[in-house]
Amino acid sequence: MYRTIGLPTTVEDAATLAQENPYDFQWWALGLVGARPVDEKRGADRGVDGRLFFHERIGEETRQVVFSVKAGQLKAPFVRDLRGVVDREEAQIGVLISMDEPTREMRKEAATGGFYDSHWDRHSRIQLLTVGDLLDGKKIDMPPLEHVNVTYKRAPKAQGKKAEQIGPLPTAHAEPGE
Repeated sequence: MYRTIGLPTTVEDAATLAQENPYDFQWWALGLVGARPVDEKRGADRGVDGRLFFHERIGEETRQVVFSVKAGQLKAPFVRDLRGVVDREEAQIGVLISMDEPTREMRKEAATGGFYDSHWDRHSRIQLLTVGDLLDGKKIDMPPLEHVNVTYKRAPKAQGKKAEQIGPLPTAHAEPGE
């Protein structure tokens, strides 16, 4: 037996993490896409393992991508569940991240999820990505974050007088002969 140290960099390493600690695998997988993990007790997440918030334009409503992460055996109902979560959470896109390749039935179910039309393009509402896809550089099909992620407004630059230093700081120790 051996001990895993560090973060996975290969599918094999990810499979080891998924087997040893599915919860840590979930957090690691969400980190691959820049999503925020849902901070709930294990099993109490109501089908949402992570979220990614975005705005398409300044002043528009916040939009979101919800994530479900599966470390174990995949089943077609996972995709139907994700569709229900996307509807319930009023999310624009739902992404299922898995260790294993989705089945043909899962892909067919995802294809029936419809589309989200952004200012830039049309995006599948239900997307299936494997850890291998993500490690190979595949991205979520969504509006480009470098142009649209304006979750926080930049604070206005402070105006007024510049701070001045008033002299050297006092030292905490006494010099010899003092």
